Amino acid sequence: MKKNKTLTYLSTFVMSALLFSGCTSMGGLVKKDVSLTDQTDKLEQAGANYTGPQYTIGIITLLNKTPSKVLGIGEAATDILRTSIKQAGLEPIMLTKDELQQHDTMIELQQSGIVKTGKKDAAEGMDSIDFRISGAITSYSELSEGSNLLITKTKTQIARVGVDYALVDIATGKTLVAKSGLGEYKKKTRKVLGLGDSSSADVSLREGALRDAMNKAVEAMIIELSSRPFQTHILMVDGDAIIFKGGTRSKLDSGARLTVYRPGADLIDPETGRSLGKREKKVGEITLASHTNEKISEGTISEGSGFKKGDVLRAVK
Repeated sequence: MKKNKTLTYLSTFVMSALLFSGCTSMGGLVKKDVSLTDQTDKLEQAGANYTGPQYTIGIITLLNKTPSKVLGIGEAATDILRTSIKQAGLEPIMLTKDELQQHDTMIELQQSGIVKTGKKDAAEGMDSIDFRISGAITSYSELSEGSNLLITKTKTQIARVGVDYALVDIATGKTLVAKSGLGEYKKKTRKVLGLGDSSSADVSLREGALRDAMNKAVEAMIIELSSRPFQTHILMVDGDAIIFKGGTRSKLDSGARLTVYRPGADLIDPETGRSLGKREKKVGEITLASHTNEKISEGTISEGSGFKKGDVLRAVK
């Protein structure tokens, strides 16, 4: 009788352990949020607090600078970055490095006078893009931590990814954000009496770490854009009416004043050869008349003349 009780207790203990294991073991899919930082919620909150226009962000495929050249990690990070930007309420557009280089070269040739502008100014090709993001995945690693109890074995897999990224203002050529970051993702599995997850390869680890890193990067960019004076550009000039990207989400009140600038030639540092920004010429000033919808606004000219599509607008402080 005592032996039967012992077997019953042992059976009950094993079943409870199995049930507990089944409830706490994670599957192969990446959760909505990473287990360390709650970064998805932070990004959504930053997007909700954002007060600028729906900027269009050009994305250049992130370079793979991991020491072991982890296969496809740059492309995977870029896809997640695009999703994060869209999730934050902005509009992502993919750019190839070759396309960007060709475009920059054509602008330089036209500005120097070597190539005539003709009917199409090369700079107008970037009017639809407000900022661009470039960067690189610099490191990636996976490790496991485990513990053994009486009948259970627990394993925690950890993935870490390093990233460098920069946000550049197309209108001025200035770098607004340049940072290095770290993404991290943990996944715990539990095995009871030999039953449970025993797989050592898990692609969800890399995806989780990349999502954490990209969401952190986009949050930093959103915070920077929100802290800057409202900036946008003219979409259309129709007589005295100036149509620009803004809308109700810009939080601008009717009657707000915006100064109009025209970007000019790049200002090159003779010592480094790098662009320090663009020369700007003040064209005039407009007054916000009304919001057409959440993305588009209309203003009237209050000072100056010769406004044209692509001119930069900044709210007067």
